[in-house]
Formats: sequence, structure tokens, C-alpha cells
Amino acid sequence: MEEYKEIEKSIIKKYRKKIWGRFVRAVTDYELIKENDKIAVCISGGKDSFLLAKCMQEIKRHGKINFELEFIVMDPGYNKKNRELIIENAKKMNLPIIIFESNIFDSVNGLTEGNPCYLCARMRRGSLYSKAKELGCNKIALGHHFDDAIETILLSMFYGGEIKTMMPKLHSENFEGMELIRPLYYVKEHDIISWKNSNHLEFLNCACRFTEHTEKVDPSLSKRLEMKALIHEFRKKSDYVDINIFRSIENVNLDAVIAYRKGGEKHSFLDNYDE
Repeated sequence: MEEYKEIEKSIIKKYRKKIWGRFVRAVTDYELIKENDKIAVCISGGKDSFLLAKCMQEIKRHGKINFELEFIVMDPGYNKKNRELIIENAKKMNLPIIIFESNIFDSVNGLTEGNPCYLCARMRRGSLYSKAKELGCNKIALGHHFDDAIETILLSMFYGGEIKTMMPKLHSENFEGMELIRPLYYVKEHDIISWKNSNHLEFLNCACRFTEHTEKVDPSLSKRLEMKALIHEFRKKSDYVDINIFRSIENVNLDAVIAYRKGGEKHSFLDNYDE
């Protein structure tokens, strides 16, 4: 059996419960794929985006919804070795990728002020939307997973002073008619790592020049890595702490919240306290 077929089989069979089932449930629960969608699956070169691409291929093959896929790779300035690894993995996994160029790494690399990761993410998102729209797509799919969502909750609380998370889907504010979806929303990172290792696959860890540098010097400089380590410690003490962090955003009790924002307007519990 060809290697890509073994990889596909592992998703459907060996990881049916932990990956495939959770992927399908997220697609269903959040209505991520609809009839006649044309979805650009964005491949960064890492394990998450490549797994997403294979899951999207499989649900198109076995699902009941009629939709189209494009597999796009934005090269923001990868070195030659990293770019070649992405191309090799795409061939190995039978993914017909479209590569397009940008100079985002050069634009962000010289920054001495502000948050280069935030700026880079925004610029990359804009480039992906533009390419997807050029290809006639109405959605882009990103490989963010369950751990990304709960890390975002803690990051927002600890460093942003607010409660919010990474949404499973959202409309683009700058590209009319475009939508972002995250079909791996329920899939845990350690299961993705297990799938990668069981298939003896090697992906890019992080090709970002800034992140590579900060992780080598001191991992604590990355707030997301800090949240990842914190959640790892939580999981040692409880099998349910991660899902409870996730569910806290689904079960917001407005009767026990001092204030909240909706549509940019702030509301207080005092508004109706004496009624």
C-alpha cells in the first residue's frame, strides 16, 4: 500500500475516535462546511495544517456534502530546506498544493517595537485571504486545535484582562464574503503528535525566524509556550481540567458576571440589579 494511503487509513481507523471523530463532530457542531463551499486549506508546513489537509480530503471523499478544496501554501520567506520539506511532505501525503510567495518575514524581522508575532499573524492571514479569494474560495481553513483554544482563554485572562477564546469560525472583517474555519477545534495536540509519530512523519516545528530565536534563547519569552506548560502541569493533576477550561467559555453564567461586552457596548450587572 502506498504511504499516503497508510496515512489516510491511520486517520480513519487507528485515530478514528481521537482525531477523525472529533474533527467530524466540530464540522457538524459548528456547521463549518456547507453545500457548494470552496475552501482553501492553508498549509504552513507544520503537523496541524498537514493533518487538517488530510482530514479535509477524507471528509470530501466520504462525506455527503458537495464542496471543493484548494490546498494553499504561502511562502513568507522560508529558507530552502524548509520549503523543500513542505513540498516533499505534500507529495508523500498526496496533497496537490499551490505555493505562492510573500515577503512577510522580511517585513517583520526588523521590528524592534510592538509584537512581531501579532503583526506577522495578521499579515499572513491577509495574504491567505487574498489568495483564497483569487482562487474563487469563500472560506479558509486553518489548523488551530483544542489546545490552541484553551491556551488563548488563559492568555486572554492572564495577559489581556478579558475572557475570550479562538472562535471555531468567524467572518472576515476585511474580505467581504470570506469566512475562516477551524475544523480541528476539538482535536488535542498530543493526539496529533501521536498520529505524526506513528506514521514516522517529519514536519516543520516553527519556521518563523523570531520564534525560532526566542525559543532557543529562553522558552519563557513566549507567552503561549508559558500557557502550554501551565496546562501540561494542570493535566498531571486532573484528567478534566483542560475540557473544563474549554467548557467555561460555553457555559458563561451572565447572572454571576460583573460586566460584559456585546457588539462593542459594555453592560453591567447594575443595569438591571434593582428590577
